[in-house]
Amino acid sequence: MAERITGHTELIGLMAYPIRHSSSPAMHNEAFATLGLDYAYLAFEVDNDTLEDAVKGLRALKLKGSNVSMPNKTVVGKYLDKLSPAAEMAGAVNTIVNEDGVLTGHITDGIGYMQSLKDNDIDVIGKKMTITGAGGAATAIEIQAALDGVKEMSIFNIKDKFWENAEKTVEKIRANTDCIVNLYDLDDKDKLKEEIADSYLFAQATGVGMKPLEGQSVIPDASFLRPDLIVTDTIYAPRETALLKMAKEAGCKTMNGLGMMLFQGDAAFHLWTGKHMPIDHMKEVLDIKYD
Repeated sequence: MAERITGHTELIGLMAYPIRHSSSPAMHNEAFATLGLDYAYLAFEVDNDTLEDAVKGLRALKLKGSNVSMPNKTVVGKYLDKLSPAAEMAGAVNTIVNEDGVLTGHITDGIGYMQSLKDNDIDVIGKKMTITGAGGAATAIEIQAALDGVKEMSIFNIKDKFWENAEKTVEKIRANTDCIVNLYDLDDKDKLKEEIADSYLFAQATGVGMKPLEGQSVIPDASFLRPDLIVTDTIYAPRETALLKMAKEAGCKTMNGLGMMLFQGDAAFHLWTGKHMPIDHMKEVLDIKYD
């Protein structure tokens, strides 16, 4: 690292809380080193209370940009100068680009998720998916999936602070795509079981399964699953959540969030540097293996 850091090194950050579990710094720094780019990527513990000051610091210190993760994705937009069309539609930002002091928010989560499915030979286009979640990552996935051509989508979320966002997401999908979309209460497990039953894919996109909810699952038991169902989880720490463990035991094809992290990271990497990550090399570094 000492040989890489120079007086010209560009700094890129990651603002989230909790953050120390993240694989993003290792991933981006390995990509920079492999491509010989004079950049460094650091993780900063930032929550909603310190987010505004952190964005001001990003601008003042002339960082090239930053990633943004939970719990800041749906909040950070109000501190930026511009939003990309996708970020505006999703109401969430996971990537900030600093162009001569002008901060633009982008969202690459949906692109990353859909690309990770494709990379794993999973084709949900023209089919039905059921998804849990209404936060930043979930919303980006829902909108991108609809735009890409998923035929039908059932969204489930508890009636928390994100419920209103979920209602707006449904409105946007209905107004801008041909996808048939409906919103349901995640506490209604009978309805969740019914919707999963005729879905090609079940996507878990809440924080259930990672700390402090590690070991928990949005479905109570394996009766919700069947061998030909594909089950994905956006969580990658732990690599196998309680849901994915249950799904594997039920004979389902499963996928954790590492592929999504790689491909959303590649999209952000391209926004900052104009180059793409060495994908095959990064899959080896991150030990991304599909079932």
